[in-house]
Amino acid sequence: MLDKYFKLTEHGTDVRTELMAGLTTFLTMAYIVFVNPDILSKTGMDFGAVMVATCIGAAFATAVMGLYANYPVALAPGMGLNAFFSFTVVLGMGHTWQVALGAVFVSGILFLILSILPVREWIINSIPMSMKMAIAAGIGLFLALIGLRNAGIVVDHPATLVALGDLSQASVMLAVLGFFSMVVLTAWNIPGAIILSILGVTVIGVLTGVSEFKGIFGPPPSMAPVLFQMDIAGALEMSMLAVVFTFLFVDLFDTAGTLIGVAHRGNLLDKDGKLPRLSKALVADSTGTVVGAMVGTSTVTSYVESASGINAGGRTGLTAVVVALLFLFCIFLSPLAATVPSYATAPALIFVACLMTRGIAEIDWNDITDVAPAVVTAIAMPLSYSIANGIGLGFITYAVVKLVGGRAREATPAVLVLAALFLLKFAFLGA
Repeated sequence: MLDKYFKLTEHGTDVRTELMAGLTTFLTMAYIVFVNPDILSKTGMDFGAVMVATCIGAAFATAVMGLYANYPVALAPGMGLNAFFSFTVVLGMGHTWQVALGAVFVSGILFLILSILPVREWIINSIPMSMKMAIAAGIGLFLALIGLRNAGIVVDHPATLVALGDLSQASVMLAVLGFFSMVVLTAWNIPGAIILSILGVTVIGVLTGVSEFKGIFGPPPSMAPVLFQMDIAGALEMSMLAVVFTFLFVDLFDTAGTLIGVAHRGNLLDKDGKLPRLSKALVADSTGTVVGAMVGTSTVTSYVESASGINAGGRTGLTAVVVALLFLFCIFLSPLAATVPSYATAPALIFVACLMTRGIAEIDWNDITDVAPAVVTAIAMPLSYSIANGIGLGFITYAVVKLVGGRAREATPAVLVLAALFLLKFAFLGA
């Protein structure tokens, strides 16, 4: 039955290989179960409820990807967008987390519409590769700043804005240890380097009395504090337009890039280099965001960590179904999630940042009209503490330097429209 439904033989795989691939993928991305509620709870959202929402949102979207699109790709709340949700939209702009959830919901609906319409490929192809890479790198730098701050390695300073924290604190030293552990374990090709390091640092923290042990297994916390709490009306106000667009824009291009990259690694592309059933994969991603907002979490997106499972032999949706089942099992780990401290999850943000910023190497550094907008985009995100502002300033810079620099053909209509919209926003609505 499994062979017939998932076409295992056709893809040159079997049940055992798919099961192991699913376990491998899960281990590489299981850190989100602890990291996501830690980030979103900064807004006042209930930690336990968000943890369950994270697991259910990830399980639902991943199951749809496996059963509907038949791809070995796992999904979960995206790193970067959860930070944008908490630190920019709620804590920075002053919106309620309910309005932020509403923005995620609306962006998911728009993404779903685009996934069905044939214009999706035109939109994806309209954005220059240099800007796509710069946005990924900028989000990475944004995550790095948040991780360094959560770890206590970087602190605010009235004269210099930022300064080095007290590295002699036990929690800071444990955070540094966690980061080094992630790097070394990854260099040794050990699956689950991030989650193993998080749990290892947590154990050391508990044994040394730095943090408190609250258990491992327990009944799932109630989802009532966040379930169906999105404020859709608030998300449709003019002041939220840029926020909704940012959620949509980043999710759309991050998903497309991840799907193509992961599929290429697994030789799942067709002879023309395109991804078969792309529409189904995008529908799985977008419905995951919609359902995720309903249950109480930020944007759900495809994870590049799925490549680890593909490297282990995963080729079909059965791999994704295994990951989905493991995420459902995690709802019983709420005491463990509450035990994991911020100094244990902060290194994960810094480590993920290292993986995301490497995309900037794909930029043509000999072309200043590509370099300048890319650098502005990447630097503006952490320094303005906003992914949206970084994207806006980047597109404005790209349009101006291409038009004035005699490279107008490279400024696509989509880029010019986006630049004009962001220019109007900054001029009349501010940041």
